[in-house]
Amino acid sequence: MTDTPPNAPPGALAQGLHDARRLAPGLIIAGLVALSASWLSEHYHAPVMLFALLLGIAVNFLSQDPRCRPGIEFASKTVLRLGVALLGMRITFGQVESLGVGPLLLTAAAVALTILFGWLLARYTRLGEAFGVLTGGAVAICGASAALAIAAVLPKSPTHERDTVMTVVAVTTLSTIAMVLYPLVAHAIGLDAHASGIFLGATIHDVAQVVGAGYSVSTEAGDTATIVKLFRVALLLPVVLLVSLRFRASAGMDAGGVRPPLLPMFLVAFAVLVAVNSSGYVPTAVAAAVQAASGWCLVTAIAALGTKTSLGDLAKVGWKPIAVMVGETLFVGLLVLAGLALLGIG
Repeated sequence: MTDTPPNAPPGALAQGLHDARRLAPGLIIAGLVALSASWLSEHYHAPVMLFALLLGIAVNFLSQDPRCRPGIEFASKTVLRLGVALLGMRITFGQVESLGVGPLLLTAAAVALTILFGWLLARYTRLGEAFGVLTGGAVAICGASAALAIAAVLPKSPTHERDTVMTVVAVTTLSTIAMVLYPLVAHAIGLDAHASGIFLGATIHDVAQVVGAGYSVSTEAGDTATIVKLFRVALLLPVVLLVSLRFRASAGMDAGGVRPPLLPMFLVAFAVLVAVNSSGYVPTAVAAAVQAASGWCLVTAIAALGTKTSLGDLAKVGWKPIAVMVGETLFVGLLVLAGLALLGIG
């Protein structure tokens, strides 16, 4: 006799248990950091995302432990994507429409001009056209995800892998710094919640940090920042297609290689949930439960990202590449602020 269900192959069950054991240590670490951040936030009335980030950075050494690394990677990627997808239950088409044409055009223009600026800056510093497109795209669109997608269609030069790894490390670090500083900048110059959300969503590199920065300001700012950021993520598709066409003659193809998807599935899931939420048929209790689950996923993902963040990594790659990416970051920030002033938003 056996208790194994006929439709559950023993091999699949064993693999599932193995994966659970492999991911458990890192997920437990990220979860404990998230719980600690929530406790501190409740008792000291400060943003939970900021506490999760700082506590995560404090235990950065754990991300180097082979037992913890798989779970931390899972939390910072898969749990993050799940959290962002579930955020769709917060938002409706009416809210997207409320942004207006101006902010969306401003965001699209910021993406295009930042990539162009990165290309010019990299040529000026003799780092190469491909490097400028890679870093400009990472800063302009969605950080590490954009860097990996764009790298897949760039020429495979001798420094290709090094440049890709450096870009991922640098853009993640700069995005983490922006997550802390940009809400302070928005407050200092007197932006309201709506304008702050546009500014944060259109300028911070990675999705997780946009969400963390936005909801550290207010719920309205977080919702607006998320909508604007996911619009930037959607622009990854046309950008990668254009980059592929530009470098088609020299990029080549990796035999058997797998390219990252041009349209991330978490963005598709987010859009589906927005449509469902916009229908008006979702019970309030269900919407509240999904929103709570989204919040926990995002705090856990921020904690995991914190454990992976080491500011000392910037010192290992030389000053020119870092200067280019800092320049691109400042460019998109100032451009969006100027655009907000021109549009009279804020």
